[in-house]
Amino acid sequence: MRVFSTDHKVIGLQYAFTSLAFLLIGFLFILAIRWHLAWPTDALPVVGKLLGETRTVEGILLPEFYLQLGAMHGTLMVFLAIVPLGVGAFGNYLIPLMIGAPDMAFPRLNALSYWLYLAGGLVMMVGFFLPGGAAQSGWTSYPPLADIASMGQTAWLGGLFLLATSSMVGSVNTIVTIVQLRTPGMTFMRMPFFIWAQLVTAFLLLLAFPPLQAAAVLQVMDRVAGTSFFLPTGLVVSEQVLKNVGGGSPILWQHLFWFLGHPEVYVLILPAFGIVSEVIRNITRKPLWGYRAMVGSAVFIGFMSFIVWAHHMFLTGMGPTMGAFFQVTTMIISVPSVIIVTALLLSLYGGSIRFTVPGLFALAFLPMFGLGGLTGLPLGLAATDIPLHDTNYVVGHFHYLVAPGTIFALFAGIYHWFPKITGRFMNETLGKIHFAGSLVAMNLIFFPMLIQGLTGVNRRLWDGGASYQFAEPVLFLNTTMSHAAFLLGFFQLFFIVNLFVSLRSGRTATANPWEATTLEWATPTPPIPHGNFAQPPRAYRDPYEYSVPGARTDFLPQNVADERAGT
Repeated sequence: MRVFSTDHKVIGLQYAFTSLAFLLIGFLFILAIRWHLAWPTDALPVVGKLLGETRTVEGILLPEFYLQLGAMHGTLMVFLAIVPLGVGAFGNYLIPLMIGAPDMAFPRLNALSYWLYLAGGLVMMVGFFLPGGAAQSGWTSYPPLADIASMGQTAWLGGLFLLATSSMVGSVNTIVTIVQLRTPGMTFMRMPFFIWAQLVTAFLLLLAFPPLQAAAVLQVMDRVAGTSFFLPTGLVVSEQVLKNVGGGSPILWQHLFWFLGHPEVYVLILPAFGIVSEVIRNITRKPLWGYRAMVGSAVFIGFMSFIVWAHHMFLTGMGPTMGAFFQVTTMIISVPSVIIVTALLLSLYGGSIRFTVPGLFALAFLPMFGLGGLTGLPLGLAATDIPLHDTNYVVGHFHYLVAPGTIFALFAGIYHWFPKITGRFMNETLGKIHFAGSLVAMNLIFFPMLIQGLTGVNRRLWDGGASYQFAEPVLFLNTTMSHAAFLLGFFQLFFIVNLFVSLRSGRTATANPWEATTLEWATPTPPIPHGNFAQPPRAYRDPYEYSVPGARTDFLPQNVADERAGT
């Protein structure tokens, strides 16, 4: 594999392994945080005393370093792990294969998007080695704290600028590829739902990132050039009124950040919907129920996600009229997500379900995402969001969407397409252990957060709430959640071992081992470099022709002309 290849499959794998590496680093950060919250007077094992006096005291995390780990955990997971895995890895590898194209529209731009992504991640991580450490103002980097933070915040902003550029370059490539390079017969309504999800996601990234990119430039200018875009008049730091500042608005940053931040939620979720839809229609041996309704819902989500951002900002003092507008639009945007989940659930009805490892992860995604969505409804209403804002309830809600929600979908995709990518299966026993352990551990981590949040325990507290008397009845949950986090880490070892062992010695796979219908399974296994298909394919039918009456088999691939031929 050439490191500087322009083959979309190589770039997809580069995205995959890089984002999985960032995912592991972000998970290790949270393990350090969870150790501290459970045993705040005990030194961090093994590495605590190696981190230096600026980060720990006798191996115990300092508050400043605790905040750095928290900010960088969120940043790594959202910007450097989950989104690049769902969009950069799965999107790059599968979009040309599923629409019958030989490559992405702009192969060199495709390669550039990966290297900008990698550079952005490394620049952010450099912050740990700068004076004062890494960014510590949360993954949202709210000013004025972010404006006066350590040099690591500048590195964070520089990395964010590179990541935004990478996303926009990749999005243009995705849109042009899907619109222009579809194989003959591949009409828009014959595209797999995965492709629709990636198309809408590309528009979200292309249109939502520029405001945050501009905001990053403005915040850097506040930090290094003496401007005051986000610094208000009369700002006091260390009992001193800052001079040469004033007139700026910290709330302006919130508007610019959440104009990306809320579409970013759907950048996480839409690729997950796409992956789960491909797995569920395969394990049920049925067409997707309500395919057109799902496509319409995905497109509607794309439009609506740009006008609900300020439901993150009910505490900024907006008037009741504006608050009512964002409450109503928040309730409206929940409807298409419910339609998609309902369609996936109805697709299970009457199906001959195959409980494969990817199928288990896809099935578990549905109730976990549902729980994440239901717990989000109170946060969309000002009356309930105000007491719950910035509590652990918000953390639990968001993590239900992202961890047992989106990450389960990503695991389903890895297990599902691993045979096509490598020509080998992953071990089914290890996969089922990985699934069962992860499902139990994640619920033991995130459900107690909802309970703590309902009692009023805030997030980002260095002592986990011990300094507040009202939190005393639920402090024991910190230990429960930490034990579960380490249990979750243990079960990820089964996945890591399975991944690397299967690359060398997994059971050999045929070209279409899952007996699927979409075009990526019509390629050789693994697909040939720079071209994908031995002969240019043609799409003769809809993407999910399963159990067609009169066919010789229970699946009809899109590239097969004769309905009676089956395979």
